[in-house]
Parts: sequence; C-alpha cells; structure tokens
Amino acid sequence: MASASSMKRPDSIADNMPNALKQSQYYMKKCFARYIEKGKRILKIQELRDQMEKVIDDKSERDKVMDGYLGSMFSSVQEAVVTPPHVTFAVRPTPGYWEFVKVNSVDLSDVKPISSTDYLKLKEMIADEKWSRDENALEVDFGAFDFSVPKLNLSSSIGNGLNFVSKFVTAKLSGRVENAQPLVDYLLLLEYQGENLMINETLSTAAKLQMALIVAEVSLSDLPKDIPYESLELRFKEWGFERGWGDTAGRVQETIRSLSEVLQAPDPQNLEKFFSKLPIIFKVVIFSPHGYFGQSDVLGLPDTGGQVVYILDQVKAMEEELLLRIKSQGLNVNPQIIVVTRLIPDARGTKCNQEWEPIIGTKFSNILRVPFRTESGVLRRWISRFDIYPYLERFAQDVTLKIQEAMDGKPDLIIGNYTDGNLVASLVASKLGITQATIAHALEKTKYEDSDIKWKKLDPKYHFSCQFLADTIAMNAADFIITSTYQEIAGSKERSGQYESHAAFTLPGLCRVVSGVNVFDPKFNIAAPGADQSVYFPYTETQKRFTSFHPAIEELLYSKVDNEEHIGYLADRKKPIIFSMARLDTVKNLTGLTEWYGKNKKLRSLVNLVIVGGFFDPSKSKDREEMAEIKKMHTLIETYQLKGQIRWIAAQSDRNRNGELYRCIADTKGAFVQPALYEAFGLTVIEAMNCGLPTFATNQGGPAEIIVDGVSGFHIDPNNGDESSNKIADFFEKCKANPGHWNKISADGLKRINECYTWKIYANKVLTMGCMYSFWKQLNKDQKLAKQRYIQAFYNLQFRNLVKNVPIASDEAPQSDSKPADKPQPTQRHAT
Repeated sequence: MASASSMKRPDSIADNMPNALKQSQYYMKKCFARYIEKGKRILKIQELRDQMEKVIDDKSERDKVMDGYLGSMFSSVQEAVVTPPHVTFAVRPTPGYWEFVKVNSVDLSDVKPISSTDYLKLKEMIADEKWSRDENALEVDFGAFDFSVPKLNLSSSIGNGLNFVSKFVTAKLSGRVENAQPLVDYLLLLEYQGENLMINETLSTAAKLQMALIVAEVSLSDLPKDIPYESLELRFKEWGFERGWGDTAGRVQETIRSLSEVLQAPDPQNLEKFFSKLPIIFKVVIFSPHGYFGQSDVLGLPDTGGQVVYILDQVKAMEEELLLRIKSQGLNVNPQIIVVTRLIPDARGTKCNQEWEPIIGTKFSNILRVPFRTESGVLRRWISRFDIYPYLERFAQDVTLKIQEAMDGKPDLIIGNYTDGNLVASLVASKLGITQATIAHALEKTKYEDSDIKWKKLDPKYHFSCQFLADTIAMNAADFIITSTYQEIAGSKERSGQYESHAAFTLPGLCRVVSGVNVFDPKFNIAAPGADQSVYFPYTETQKRFTSFHPAIEELLYSKVDNEEHIGYLADRKKPIIFSMARLDTVKNLTGLTEWYGKNKKLRSLVNLVIVGGFFDPSKSKDREEMAEIKKMHTLIETYQLKGQIRWIAAQSDRNRNGELYRCIADTKGAFVQPALYEAFGLTVIEAMNCGLPTFATNQGGPAEIIVDGVSGFHIDPNNGDESSNKIADFFEKCKANPGHWNKISADGLKRINECYTWKIYANKVLTMGCMYSFWKQLNKDQKLAKQRYIQAFYNLQFRNLVKNVPIASDEAPQSDSKPADKPQPTQRHAT
C-alpha cells in the first residue's frame, strides 16, 4: 500500500462507487450481507469473488452486472476488511496506486475514502483491537524525510530510477554555468589512495573548468588518437587536469567533449554516459552472510541456492567491466571485489571454514568469511536465515575492520543481498559513508499470507518482526535498489509486487509502518541478470560443446532402466522433447505440466516429456509439499499411462552437465517449458534461451518480461492447462510442417537474450548506477543525513530490542578456535 494511495485521483473509486452499487442494488445488498455475516475478518480476492458468484449464480446475469465500472472496481480489489456493518476495500487500480474505500452494508450510498493509516488500523482490529485504538501506538514514517526528493508519477515508469535521476540532475545543472558547481565540487572529491583524479583545485569553479576544457580540446584536435595519455600528462596537469580522462588522446577527447556538453547543454543520456566514464568505483564489497557460501559442494545445503550462483556470476561480470573501465580511464589500478559471508567452522566438507578463498575465473576477487560471534565465542554450526539476527551487528563491526584492512581503505560501493546481507550492508555503509545498493532476491513478506497481521503467531518460528523491519530499514538506507524485473517491484495489474507490499503494513502490538518504501522512489532500478555464457551457450557452437557429458546424457535421457537417477523411458526417440527443470513444489507446477501433457492427445503424439526435479521416493524428502508433489507425479504417470512417453530425472546440480543437457534437448528440436504458477524472475528461462532452445514460460511474473510472446518464445497461462498445452502442440505441428519455424524462434530467443539479458549488460548498468547515485547522494546529502538519523534511532530503540527475542544458538566454541588465514594476494589470476 503505497504512500501514493493518499493522493486523490481524478477517477476516484470512492466518488464513483455509490452509483455503481445502486445500479445493482438488489444483488449488492445480498452480497454485502454475506460479507459481514461471519463478523470481523479479512477477506481475500478469491473469497470476495466466490461470494459474488453464490449471490449471482447465473453466469450471464453475473457478467451483465460486472460489465462496467463495478466489474472494473472489483477486479482491482486486493482484499477487504470486514468490521460490521462496514466493509472496507483495498483497491489497486494500477500498480503502485491504492485507494481505500469504506462501504456501509446497511446503506450502500454511504461510501467514504479513508487513508492507508486508517485502513491499517481496521486490519489491526482483527488481530489486536485494544492496540489498534491506542492513540500512542508507535507509527513509523520513513516517507516523512523524502518530501524534498522528487518521485516518479506513472506506474509504467517504476524501476526506471537511473533515467529519472539523470533527467532531474540535467535540469538542475542547466541554465547558468554556476548551476554546474555541484558537479565541479563532486569532481574535486574524486581520488584514489590519496591521489587526485580528473581535476584539482586549479579548476575550482564551473567557469574555470569550462574554459580549461576548451583549451584541452583544441590541443588534442591535431593529435593522433592513439597517443598514450602519459605523453599529455604534464601539460594537462598544468591546466588543472589529473589522471582519469582516458588512456589515449582519443579517449581523453571523448571524455572532454562529454563533460563540455554536460556543462553547456546537458541531456540525460550524455550525463549517464559521462558518469559511466568517471573513475569512481574501484573497490566493491558484496554481502551475503546466510547459508553455505562457496564455489563447490554447497548447492542444496540449507539456505543455499540461486543467490550463491547469482553473486559468483555477478562478481565475474563486474570485475571484467571494472578492468575495461579502469584501463580506458588510463589508470594503473587493480580493482578489488570482496564477497563477505559467514565463516562456519562445522563446514560439512565445504570450504566454508576457510577465511579467504579466491573466486575462480577472476584476478582480483575473493570470498572473505567472518564468523558469527557472541560474548561466549564463535558459533560453529549453520543456523537458519530466520535465526540470524542476534549475530549481525557484531558481524558488521568485525567485517568493517577486515575489509578496510584488506582494501587498504574504504570500499567505493557496497551491495547487500537478501535481508541479512542488506541489513549488514546498511550498518557498514552508514559507518563508512559509502554508496549502498540492496538486492532483495526474495522478500519473505509476500510468501506468507497475512504474515504481518499474524506476526505474533509466526514469530517463534520465523522471527518475521525482525525480518520485515530489517528489510524496511535496508530499503530506506540504500542509495539505490537493484531488482530483476518490473514485477518484482510493482507486480502486475492483478498482483501487487514484492516491494509494494512494504509500502505500508502493520505489526499489531509492535508498530504501524504508515510509510515503509515508496515504489515510485527513483532509487528503484531494474538490472536483469544473465546466465553464465561459458556454460549456457547455443547448441550450434559445436566446438565449445561439453561432449564428454554426451554418454552420461544419452543414458540419462534414453536408458530404459529405472534407477535412483531416472525412471520412465522414451519409446520413440525420433520425437522432439519438451523439457522442464525446477524444484518439485506446488508453485513450480511440474505436476501441472505433466497433467497437461497427459490430457492432450495431440501433444503426446508430437513430443516426449522430460521432467527434472525432486526425488522419486517421498520418504527421502523432508518437505511435506515436495512429498505431496512426488506422490502426485507417480499418480499422474499411472492415471494417464505415460510410460514410454515420459522420463522423470532426479534433481541435477552439475551446472556444466545441465548446460549440455539443454543443448541436447535442442538437438532433438525440442523446447523448454517453465509452467510455474508464479516466477519472480526465471533464470532457467534465460539458461534455455541462451542454449537456443525455444521456450514456453509462465505469464505470471518475470518470464512475461523476458519473452516477447510469439517472437522470442511463448507465454503460457499456468491456470489454463488446456490452452497452454494446445499452444505447445500448435508450435510443434507448425514446426513439423515448416522446420524453419523452430529455427526462427530459436534465433529470435537468442537475439532477445543478447540484447537484454547478459551479465555484461547487467554489470555495465549496475556500475553506472553506482557512479550516478554516488553523485545523487552528494546532491541530497542533507536529506540523506536526516533520514539516516531517523533510521538509526529506529534501529537502536526498536529493532535491537526485537533481536533480543531471537534465541542464541548454544553450540559455541572458544574464540581462539578460529584461526584467521593470511590476507589474500589478489595479484595472480585464480585457477579456473
């Protein structure tokens, strides 16, 4: 529920609703009577619709009633709070905007708009009525300090923060030359290890800088572009210029022209381009404390999965981009990236008890592991991400010392990951005064229905009070927020986004967050990750293919023997294969895909089905949901008699073999299907498309943004299996008649990936954000400082007390048991 909810829209629902209810008064009276008959409660979308269907059981009549404004309003309702005789609706007409409308069920003409704060109080009455009426209940308002920061207005602009900031800064620098003084002051701050970069005090005003740029450009105009900067350095230094403009005369001239344009006639694109050239970022620290963070033998261990893969790929791409940038800036500097995680003495055969570990495939990047400590000593064993909070403050203090020692100073950019990493990043960035980014990966609040209202019930197991407030603290402390998709921030027309759920929420008995994070804040940005293109590359690149895996993959796909790795068999090897790989849980919907296939005779005649996920024996799983899905899968295979047409392969963790498996499926002219009920991003979609495999993916979540339907792949509706399976069958029927159709979708999928979804694109975006938001932070330093003090007060007075409720693990060893390794020497290339 965004702060934008309090803005009165021209098409206000509260203004239009009385007439709409009046037009169907007979049915609406009966419907509202059903809503209130069970007393105080929260009604979700489905129950609101179910009650409507029971009241108007004739479909044609119901369609007639819902055709028009009333139907439009009800389709935008997210939930309702019943406090008889009133029903209060939370309506979301468009992403990011909310209205709260209170309707009197006795008199349907009595319709009033209410604020988001009053709506929260109504929700609180369901859980803790006494506290909801307490005039002194703690209200938390992070938005109170954002009045001076401009906001986006359009839902379609959410996530385009960098572009918005560039436009705003451009407007601020435009006009008289004196308006550019903040930029000059910022350039004067640039340095590395005490050495000035770009300009010195000789060029202390915008007018002086502008004149010096003219002189410098004239001097460069007749020089060959490949002359090294060293040949120019003495003359440039006399004019007030320092190193950092470029490594050759040509690059120096480009940077000078770019800055001259910014000073004379700034435009947003050129401003971004200029900042991407500046020597601002050399040292990056990335936080990911929870789980087992390592490069081998860790995936599948508790709390250890895609986030580890994401960060390792991120680091490689960022180091490559930093090396390119630093070289083009003409600097003889090595970048440093440190991934900070937890050292776990009881490492279960992994390297998680090793303090320093070079990151494979990089020259200057390392993992630094720091143990969790309490007054009793070092925590030896793994603990759940939900129980991690008592250790984070001390961890942040220990880490701050370690990274400054390792980097011989402060980092230039700090990036947090998930709740714990983001909170630690906030603490360290605040202490050191560093530009900070956060990446949520997954916000738990959206996974558990009413987890804010029911926090007291869930807290003993999950400590959601700590988690939700830690997330909100980190979001507000961050200078910019990195997301993978628009839907992650603001959802879709039907479903609110992960971040949107933190706009306003309540923890009854604890605090009421009347303004958490605003999705229209320009700190939100979309930078989609890619897949490791050394592993996931097109099936046509035969020289690169991992042919050593072919015998194992042949056995994996086609052996008719059931064993612990695969069951079922494919009787007709000439058929293409449709393939899916995911966790075996309800949301990933692998059993749904199997059922679609089983029901669709045409699809079964055209293709075989291969499913990769889970175990075959439910007793091997410790997850009740997975156990149920395993049993369901066996039942579907028997019910639809799929033997001979399905191969079920147990979960696979070898990335290299999985990459070749995608390509072997492409060899059969098959397709990848991602049928999830909801998918936040869709990394397997990126992997499959990278390998040239035509892809069908859910229209619920990130894949809907990755794929252009009918061009670079296909959207499927996970809630309409018949339609989805027919869409897949139609594709293969068309390919049978015209083999070129398969090739075209394959090629266009690859084109889409290379244009939008690579780690190179990601690294360029994120580092440009780091540069631009570093300046944005300087421009808004007074507002930033005021908000930081509010955050610190909330952290110290509220959050730290909550953390005391989280039990401390008992298996600690003396502090001396942890023996630190030597500081790494990041000058040699790490082995690949």
